[in-house]
Amino acid sequence: MEIVSIEKNTFEQMLNRFEQFTKKVDTLCDQGEEKEMRQWLDSQDVCMILNIGKRKLQYLRNSRKIPYSMINGKIFYKPEDVRRLITDVVGG
Repeated sequence: MEIVSIEKNTFEQMLNRFEQFTKKVDTLCDQGEEKEMRQWLDSQDVCMILNIGKRKLQYLRNSRKIPYSMINGKIFYKPEDVRRLITDVVGG
């Protein structure tokens, strides 16, 4: 194991830059999330977001835990409903 010593000032500058970097990443993620929230999600998207299979998603629909709309035989979900489901599971 190699030990590296740095000056306090250098360390503080590194921390400051790292904090700036994380803020930029958070901002980019928030922007991407806002863009995604304007669109409807199909079943495949929801399964990927929730990391579940189609049967589990069918169960969530049948048990009315997630609202959906059917358009021309295809099921769509509002992103805010998916987010609410995630919040309910994590929070409760």
